[in-house]
Amino acid sequence: MRHFRLKALAVAATALTTLATSAMAQDKPESLDIGVFTFLSGPAAAYGMPGRQGAEIMIEQINADGGIGGVPVSATFVDEAQGAEGVISEYRRLAEGEAEFMIAALSSGNCLALAPIADQLQMPTVGWNCDTHQLFKESHDYFYRPNGNTIAEFMAYTLYFLEENPDVKRVAIINPDYSFGHDAAEIVKATLKAVKPETEVVAELFPKLGSSSYQTEISRLAAARPDVIFSNLWGGDLENFIRQAQPRGIFAQSKTVLALGETVLQRSNLPEGVIVGVLGDGWWRSPDAEQIGQAGEFAAAYNTKFGEDPVFPAVKMANAFLVMKAAYEKALETTGGTWPTHDEVVGALEGLSIETLTGEMSFREDNDGIVDQIVGTTTMVEGIDYPVLGNMVRYDGAALLPPLGEDPLGWIGTLSPSILDELPDPGSYK
Repeated sequence: MRHFRLKALAVAATALTTLATSAMAQDKPESLDIGVFTFLSGPAAAYGMPGRQGAEIMIEQINADGGIGGVPVSATFVDEAQGAEGVISEYRRLAEGEAEFMIAALSSGNCLALAPIADQLQMPTVGWNCDTHQLFKESHDYFYRPNGNTIAEFMAYTLYFLEENPDVKRVAIINPDYSFGHDAAEIVKATLKAVKPETEVVAELFPKLGSSSYQTEISRLAAARPDVIFSNLWGGDLENFIRQAQPRGIFAQSKTVLALGETVLQRSNLPEGVIVGVLGDGWWRSPDAEQIGQAGEFAAAYNTKFGEDPVFPAVKMANAFLVMKAAYEKALETTGGTWPTHDEVVGALEGLSIETLTGEMSFREDNDGIVDQIVGTTTMVEGIDYPVLGNMVRYDGAALLPPLGEDPLGWIGTLSPSILDELPDPGSYK
């Protein structure tokens, strides 16, 4: 009888151990399901598809390294071209289904619409691209943006062209006719007024988003003869503008700033000497990216799969995946390996600082990311058959952001010309 009782106890102990092990195994999902929102069709897909392609490379690389906490990543891609109503519906469907995390979205308007829904559904969300500085006018506990905002971005462009063209007097602006274009114009004008008040905006043009012809706007730019043309056209719009402006001699007549110009360097006949940037620090060939050493592997995998080098939307998306991965790994450390809840993931995002493919990123108290701003001028270099960034500068992202709670445009108005003396010079980033 004693032998029987000991054997029964042993069997029971083994059963309990098996159950405990099974419970721990079941604690982790079979996959980490995420929703990824970008433009997959229409003119904006010229910007949005590199984002998707960057996501695909990151998922492959993360899963090849064992996933996140041993859990493979899988993604459902949502096309933002369907409009805000459809995007919101898809977000809710995924959030109420299997999705545990969202990387959304490209469009600033979609991010403004989704941020309160993320709070409502308590869904951890990273805005991989949306730039509008208005995003965090209201607080959002479940929405984070690791890629900076329009204030730092368009101040950086303006300060760069003022440094490079100290005698500039006449400025023209051609931006798309929606919030991203109008916000950028206001930031450029506010920066000019504070730092170079004698400049005059001689043309302010807002063509319809998705325009196929820019001949009217190009004629007005030619007639205005500005010293500098600033534009944040993007995607198919930017490609069309370049294709039509080049034969009219616009780039020879005026210095040109194309805020999103790096995205078209491989497919447009853009001359040397055009000021371009990457809306943050997301250039995989930058000195910081080379020093960190991960961007080259990402770019090689991207080129092998898609037949071209990554552009900055792909890098922005890749960096958003790194933020998600870092948040889960931080949360798993806190939980001792138990799969984290949504709130525990959000807790890990709070104040997170990480090294991305291209530099450092840290979240402010308002959940906005602080990233540096890289600006350069198109140039040709040996071994690359399209223009790249030369004469680069890397501005400290924190130096171009207003203090928490302060009106951004009002803060820009407090600046003085001395800010140019406080910033690094173009060409200093080598």
